[in-house]
Amino acid sequence: MNTQKRRKATQIDIARLAGVSQSTVSLVLNEDPSRSQIPAATRERVMDAVRELGYTANPAARSLKGGRNRLLGLYTFETVFPLDQRDFYYPFLAGVEEETAERGYDLVLFTSAGYDQGRGVYAGDVNRLKVADGCVLLGRHIRRDDLERLVAEDFPVVFVGRRHVEGGALSFVAADYAAATRDVVLRLAALGHRRLLYLAAGDQSEPSQDRASGYQEGLAEAGVTSDERIIEPDGLTADRLVGWLADGVTAIVVEPTEDDRVAVALQEAAASARVGIPEDVSVALLGDPPTWSASPRDWAGFSIPRTEMARAAVDMLINLLDGQAEQRTLFLPCPQVTGDSIAPARVRP
Repeated sequence: MNTQKRRKATQIDIARLAGVSQSTVSLVLNEDPSRSQIPAATRERVMDAVRELGYTANPAARSLKGGRNRLLGLYTFETVFPLDQRDFYYPFLAGVEEETAERGYDLVLFTSAGYDQGRGVYAGDVNRLKVADGCVLLGRHIRRDDLERLVAEDFPVVFVGRRHVEGGALSFVAADYAAATRDVVLRLAALGHRRLLYLAAGDQSEPSQDRASGYQEGLAEAGVTSDERIIEPDGLTADRLVGWLADGVTAIVVEPTEDDRVAVALQEAAASARVGIPEDVSVALLGDPPTWSASPRDWAGFSIPRTEMARAAVDMLINLLDGQAEQRTLFLPCPQVTGDSIAPARVRP
């Protein structure tokens, strides 16, 4: 029995069988624009030889030669696998996959860690993303030094979400949190609310900054000057909630987080204090709840266009690769959600 392993066919083998030069084979297989100058009969002979020899291209080798391998990467700074359809990141991942497939690219998921302290793009000095033509980046807790190095290398990346990089310009597709948050504040003001409280996520990420900016803009536009704010959900007790209401707070806006800890803490405090939502206090979320639980509560606020953001990021990345990127940043509007958690301000004695 002959157990000798058959040698993989090469472009030289194809050239010999088709009776053409290796450069002609390369132009045909790599879909080079110059291939249009090659007669159709010659191209067909090359493809017949490819099929006969069972030739398969090596994407990594093609990439090392400076060509395009039609692979797009997706790198997450968060641990998001495994997940289900209720996960905060699921719509982003689904949108990237759908748009990539529709555009005729394959998708590579980068999920391994490059640092002892956590996830990172670089393993030593090696950019692990370079196996792909370009990469979509995702995640709230990022490594700024990784982003700075990617921009400095001019490696094609697009971030899902607004991110700022010192000394360079990072392409991104983001939700317009500032405008959406301003509109939520104006809705509450139109219902007679004059003292609002803002429960923030407690970090200084760009999405948090945008929401805070929109909140202040809405207060100023509505002529509402009273502003109470708590940064961390820790210590959000029933007594504290009752104290806020006694001080005149009639509405609370909440910045959701991936683990929903702020909204959960508020609901538990309200239930413990027997405070009704929205009968005693109106509550609006500055974005969708990160998990779609069985809770009957239909939160008022706005919705984050996660799938649309992801698809737009893929589109922007491909335009970057094609040298046709006229727009390097994009903000998508967030539709307002009516919900059942806000009502006219209650007049207290």
